[in-house]
Amino acid sequence: MQWKLERERDYFRIYDEKKNIAGYFAPEYGDIFPEEKSDEVIEEMHKKHEKIPGGYLLLPMVKFGIFSLDSEMELDYIEARIDEARDRILWWHKFIANQKNQNHKIRVSHTDPDMLSITFPISFNIPVPLEKNTLLEELKPTLDSLNNQGVL
Repeated sequence: MQWKLERERDYFRIYDEKKNIAGYFAPEYGDIFPEEKSDEVIEEMHKKHEKIPGGYLLLPMVKFGIFSLDSEMELDYIEARIDEARDRILWWHKFIANQKNQNHKIRVSHTDPDMLSITFPISFNIPVPLEKNTLLEELKPTLDSLNNQGVL
């Protein structure tokens, strides 16, 4: 799978090979002082390709397909969607359990109220420069694994 990163302010959008947004990567910039200058400091960090220890992946977790105000559904349809959602949630549970750092956050997606998104930390083996191709090399194995499992 071909992935692409595009920087947007202090995070990166992750695109799949069909140019669909697959998720987001938020670098771990560390403590920035003074806070009111964070935009300028982050911009300078990117210009200098400063190294970061990792960051956070924000990805779609599960789309329910049932939370629409203007559609009627049959009970069988709802049951099938709930079963699919449960299978996906169980897969994510297994994935998170196998991570070094099992911290994660789940919330309603900011772009789709019928979807949950998951955010979890990514730690690099060694600090990596803030340069999109280098970051992508580090993120690719995780993205490929998630894609191969059918969750991206």
